[in-house]
Amino acid sequence: MSNYNRVLLKLSGEALSGEKGIGFDEKTVLMVANQVKDIVSKGIQVAIVIGGGNFWRGRSSQDLDRTKSDQIGMMATVMNSLYMAEMFRTIGMKAVVQTPFKIGTITEEFSKDKALNHLANNKVVFFAGGTGHPYFSTDTAAALRAIEIECDVILLAKNIDGVYDCDPKENKDAKKFDKLTLKDVVAKGLKVMDLTASIMCMEQEVPMLVFSLTEENSIKNAIEDKINGTFVTV
Repeated sequence: MSNYNRVLLKLSGEALSGEKGIGFDEKTVLMVANQVKDIVSKGIQVAIVIGGGNFWRGRSSQDLDRTKSDQIGMMATVMNSLYMAEMFRTIGMKAVVQTPFKIGTITEEFSKDKALNHLANNKVVFFAGGTGHPYFSTDTAAALRAIEIECDVILLAKNIDGVYDCDPKENKDAKKFDKLTLKDVVAKGLKVMDLTASIMCMEQEVPMLVFSLTEENSIKNAIEDKINGTFVTV
């Protein structure tokens, strides 16, 4: 039995692109959707924030104005959320995409009250468009929305299986942490989420579970606290 009633799932855009690195990998997206469907069927409310890295990593470009670059990134997250929401609907789920700015009739403008009402009616709510402001990442948007709608935990599904003391791709002796506190994350500058997001979660006492999306039933297992990753406690 899960200890959680309402969770926020944070997905990286790259994770959704599978081995291709760009765009969408339908097999991966359906794997996520079917796990979320199973979780929602058990009465657990699920909100989702997706990054935009499978389409746009504007900060690597030195030629663009940072504000414009970040705005392009926000739109990349909207595309990701619209695609995933539609894939959710193909397997019989109800999904809503909310953004912090108006996009005609394509998305719904963010409202805590509306979001909670959707969740109470077994709909998955995608929070797209980041915070709506430049200089804030989707990590910060995930932390902000999780705090606003009073989630019990943030599920961080990554393309790496936990939190390490340094980059395991660059250092084969990197040490993985099984358990950490948010204070440890902030004090050691560990790259769980960006620093702003980590500080927000520390101050508002929102724990995180960090795990690899590619492991079988990884999201379903996280709901049961059965992760082969890192527990980040308050």
